[in-house]
Amino acid sequence: MSQAVKLFEPYHGLSIFRSEKILYGAFSSPHAVISTCRVNGGLREDIDFVANHQACEPKPCPGQEHEKCLAIRDPQGYHRLVCEYHSLPPEKTVLLGTAANMNLAGFAEEGFAIPETQEKLIVFCVATAGVETNAGRAGDPSQVFEWNGRFFPLTDHGTINIMLFVNQEIAPCGLVRAVTMATEAKTAVLQELNVPSRYSEGLATGTGTDQIAIASLKNGNTLRGTGKHVKLGELIARAVKKAVRESLARQNKRTPESIRYAPRLLERFGLGEEAFFEKLKPLLPEPHYTWLYRNRYAVLSDTAFLAAVLAFVHLLDQHAWGVIPRDHREALLNQGALIASALSGKDNQFAKFKEKLSAYEEPEKILLAAVATGFQEKWQVPYYEVKEDEKK
Repeated sequence: MSQAVKLFEPYHGLSIFRSEKILYGAFSSPHAVISTCRVNGGLREDIDFVANHQACEPKPCPGQEHEKCLAIRDPQGYHRLVCEYHSLPPEKTVLLGTAANMNLAGFAEEGFAIPETQEKLIVFCVATAGVETNAGRAGDPSQVFEWNGRFFPLTDHGTINIMLFVNQEIAPCGLVRAVTMATEAKTAVLQELNVPSRYSEGLATGTGTDQIAIASLKNGNTLRGTGKHVKLGELIARAVKKAVRESLARQNKRTPESIRYAPRLLERFGLGEEAFFEKLKPLLPEPHYTWLYRNRYAVLSDTAFLAAVLAFVHLLDQHAWGVIPRDHREALLNQGALIASALSGKDNQFAKFKEKLSAYEEPEKILLAAVATGFQEKWQVPYYEVKEDEKK
């Protein structure tokens, strides 16, 4: 076992350490802890360590699915072995498991100076996050069922684990509310980064294996309010958002810049890059298809074009949620014409584009035809002639 390295001491009574595949908070003063841990979980006042451990890699080798992982097959045994390996007392430790890399964790601290006192309210968050394989939206079809202590079957792992530490005592009711506040903050980040569900066309609200642990220092100054209207709730949300964003950037390279590309925004509708171009090819003749493909990152990241695509995506969501009736095809045609107008740069051709797109019924075809039409029209200018040999 590697020696643990002390990373932070956010406040007196808490130290954050990292070692081989593990991050943990060590308490030198009593804390109340609430967690989703399957061993020592729930509301506890006898915990000395809150830990997050990488149990496996996110994507298993064929024949080595995650059900072979000890954390899934035998949570009690996994808990004991990991704790003993890292010299943590199993009965005094809350342990979260994940496939995310501990070296790619996000850290955030938020503070507030209490007026007319020397006191400061401190919230410190440690988050690991991976959403490439297991992100889902609340209400999506489930992937497992539990019976007699076992889960059947199991899916690939992507997990957002949050460890939250507060330097003031929080009442049990406040700890429960803090879990809700942290969860809302996590979901807000997923929405802002357009994280797709892997099980539906919706935006993800979390992953199927998310876990959380919140610890508050027992100092006799009991706080109860942890919701949106209370300063502590604000600090919790801000710390969680910062840490989760940082971890997603490190683990999955998911940032506002990395998603500024149409196929990444369309992957939840089955139009990731490979499928996007496969379905676009019949609609866009050569040499335009090859021309677009070779310049795809610049063309499909164009700001005006991307704004129109996002509006089309939002319209699809509004259809799914029942705000816009599904039979209102005119709305899709209007948005498709805007996509073609933005890509071509020819706003005066809107009516022409809309008429051409009216030949298509399905939203996917309208979108792809809009891209094909817009790119072709972009180079229909008297000072440029597309030649056949330019596809080479």
